[in-house]
Parts: sequence; structure tokens; C-alpha cells
Amino acid sequence: MPTFNRRDFLALTGATGLALSLNSAIPAEPTSDFTFLFLTDTHLQPELNAAVGCHQCFRKARTIKADFVIQGGDHVFDSLGVSLDRAKSLFTLYGETEQVLGLKLHHTLGNHDCFGVYPASGISPSDPLYGKKMFEDHFGNTYYSFDHKGVHFIVLDSIGITDDRAYEGRISAPQLEWLASDLRTVGTAAPVIVVTHIPLVTAFNSYVPAPAQPSKHSGLTIANAYQVLPLFEDHNVIGVLQGHTHINERVLWKGVPYITSGAVCGNWWHGVRLGTPEGFTVVDVRKGKLSTRYETYGFQSVAPQNT
Repeated sequence: MPTFNRRDFLALTGATGLALSLNSAIPAEPTSDFTFLFLTDTHLQPELNAAVGCHQCFRKARTIKADFVIQGGDHVFDSLGVSLDRAKSLFTLYGETEQVLGLKLHHTLGNHDCFGVYPASGISPSDPLYGKKMFEDHFGNTYYSFDHKGVHFIVLDSIGITDDRAYEGRISAPQLEWLASDLRTVGTAAPVIVVTHIPLVTAFNSYVPAPAQPSKHSGLTIANAYQVLPLFEDHNVIGVLQGHTHINERVLWKGVPYITSGAVCGNWWHGVRLGTPEGFTVVDVRKGKLSTRYETYGFQSVAPQNT
């Protein structure tokens, strides 16, 4: 007798014309224990031995028995303010380097993965690859969900491109509607893990001095996190994985751990970032609960800088 997962069931009911209320949910599948890797902020570039560092990191990652990898965003450095040729070369370099991992990958959009947004790039907003399209061509949808061994994963697009050609942390209105609908189909019992590049919850501003000139846009955190966080209530969100700030941090809010991972590139390939060296996060899911540990891989910067 064939078996169906949640996605199969939804597709089947849609195909046969059966009505499924958005307020009802498929019963949670039994969970199995597994491990996956969260590698974020590779900031791959030909300079600063970044490709060597990524190879070194990915080889270390391969020694850990894991089911798959989630790349947490900022694959390349930098696509925001460079020419088409430079951006294409960076994405090509990343694609080649990524093969070292030898594992299934799920990708998250980072701000530096958006193409031509800064006017310095010389790219027009009418360019067909402007903004998120280059990322989509390489990696697929900017937000999506998937299931693995009874756990539901939600990968968010946390990048809002502004009218004045900058970026901010923001979950778009259509994505908020999709997120609410996706969570309704999951129900209240199934374990959920959320991934976002720009953090939803962080205490990072407590660790550094306030900037002399505050930014016009919320580039450090998601500006409308207050609209996102209530959607997690009454759901079994066992963890939110975040990148962007290049530090290790764990903040507990309403019982949900918001875990920010240090960066593969550390301090943008200049060494340690606020005490966090180059590395990645190993995530264990056991009996429907999430735990993490941080792994370093011994990269030595050719141009160390203090932060």
C-alpha cells in the first residue's frame, strides 16, 4: 500500500477537488532523530583566501554525519554593488566550491546575494537579474518549506529591497500570508524549525556601540518581526536558526530558542568576529527537541583585523 506525506496529501486533495479547511491540519508524523548542518555567511570571494577557507570548512563539515545542510545566506561577497560579470563570477565560484560538501543543500537568501541593488553597481532596476532573480536562478525560491523525518522546516526570505535602492530586514506581506497558511497546515503538534538570514530576535545591539549615524533602514534585524513572532504561538516551534551578525548567540523568547550562528567567514575573512571564530553550527534533533554546537575549522586569516 503506498504511503503519503503531508505534501502528497495536500496535492492529492487538491487534485481530486476535496475541500481542506485551512484551520484543519494533517496529523503530525512520528519524528526520527537526525543531525543537519547550518552553515551561514560564507561570503565567498576570490580575495583573502576565501575559497581556500570555504574548502577547509566544507571538508571539516563532511566529517560530521549529517542528513543535509542549510546554507543560511550571504553565499557570496558581494552582489549588491558590483557589475554583472563580477556577480556572475562570484555565484559560479560558490557553486563550484559548494560541491566539496557532498550533501543535499537547502539555501537561504542573504542580503549580499541580491544583485545590483546599490547604484554603484551600474545596474538598472529594470535589469532582468536585478534584486533576487540571480539567486533564484541558482538556488530556487527565496522562501519555502519542506519536511524531514517528521520535522517541518520553514526557510524565510528576510530581505526587503527598498525603493531607494538599499535593503532592510523585512518579511513581505505575501510571505506573511503564506507563512500563516503553511503553519496552519502543520498543526500544533509537529516540530517546526524556522530559518532566516536576518535575525528575528537578537541582542546584538547590546554588544556594540551605537553607530554614529543610524541607518535609515533596519539592516540588523527584521523590522516587522512583531508581525512574524505571533504566528509561531500555538505551534511547536523548537528553534529558529539565524545568520547575518557573524556571532554565536542564543536568545529565548516565549519558550522558543532563537539561535544565531557564527559565520563560515568569521570577521569577513579577517579573523575572529566579536569573539566568534570562523565556523558552523551542528544541529541535532532528538526526540523532537533541538540542540546545537558550534564547530570551528582552524582557518588562519591572511589579513587579520580586530572588531
